[in-house]
Amino acid sequence: MVRKNTNLESTLPLTISAQYGLVDQITYFNNRVASHDVSNYYLVLNGEFAYNKSTSDGFPFGAVKRLDLYEKGVLSTLYIVFSIKNTESTNSDFFTVFFDTDRWHKGVSERAAEGARNHGLLNISADDFFDIDLYLPRQETEQKQIGAYFKQLDTLITLHQRTCNFFLLEHCTYCKINFMLAWEQRKLGEIADIVGGGTPSTGTPEYWDGDIDWYAPAEIADQIYVKSSQKKITEQGYDNSSAKILPIGTVLFTSRAGIGKTAILARKGCTNQGFQSIVPHKDELDSYFIFSRTEELKRYGELVGAGSTFVEVSGKQMAAMILMMPSTMREQQTIGAFFKQLDNLITLHQRE
Repeated sequence: MVRKNTNLESTLPLTISAQYGLVDQITYFNNRVASHDVSNYYLVLNGEFAYNKSTSDGFPFGAVKRLDLYEKGVLSTLYIVFSIKNTESTNSDFFTVFFDTDRWHKGVSERAAEGARNHGLLNISADDFFDIDLYLPRQETEQKQIGAYFKQLDTLITLHQRTCNFFLLEHCTYCKINFMLAWEQRKLGEIADIVGGGTPSTGTPEYWDGDIDWYAPAEIADQIYVKSSQKKITEQGYDNSSAKILPIGTVLFTSRAGIGKTAILARKGCTNQGFQSIVPHKDELDSYFIFSRTEELKRYGELVGAGSTFVEVSGKQMAAMILMMPSTMREQQTIGAFFKQLDNLITLHQRE
């Protein structure tokens, strides 16, 4: 049931954040966008959902969020506000998960009426919104289990994100000095060797099925460490290719289509030419510290590699990457150890 804020039960203006959900508009934008008279706004109570029916191009359709942070708030009538009844066949916690799925976003995008385009906005009517097909387990018990699991996981991730922020504020040199960056600029090639790979002739059986690990980009997925490749080469194959033996602690970095997948070598090995791997200089670069900056490496690789017909980043380009680095190796190791612990904990709970 949609209610107007006629009696001014709340004066807290809300907005939808894809990351944080329904949040205080003033805090989120550092500005008040809502009218000062909110008596004609919708009143939203804790546990109710809202959807912004005008969604900008480039963002996923169907961003629906539940009000969890406050007891009540108000939203412009440009939003769609609704509640999920907890019955024998529906569970509210489950829908907070479902509304973040690709299936849901696809359903909304198919219903969006592009005819009402205005400054890059695609609108969907309330009638079309509520006519979107839903896919859910028949039993509320199963819905509850799914909802509870993801709620617990989200809480855990949020907790560790806060722990991470606290750690950085308390322990990192750059945060202690008036919250200014006290790190120094370094080129990646100054603190690591960037090493490409090679492939022995596939037509020579003597080069293959040896005991030297030889990695291809397709093998690098979500794992942190790799210690055994799918294919292996012989000493003869190694001697007759441009592959290079990489030491333990090397950060493998895929350099072609699918740029930016990384993993740390737990056992020495080599790669094909689809990598520009990072071999840290002793006492200058910590393996896990640079691995924890995978997204930064990926963005850089995609940017500089985008100019060619076949998207690829070279070793020379990677070596030229400018990084902000702690002034001491100890600080790198401390930060690397923290993120290693965090990654291990998240991996453990994903398995559970």
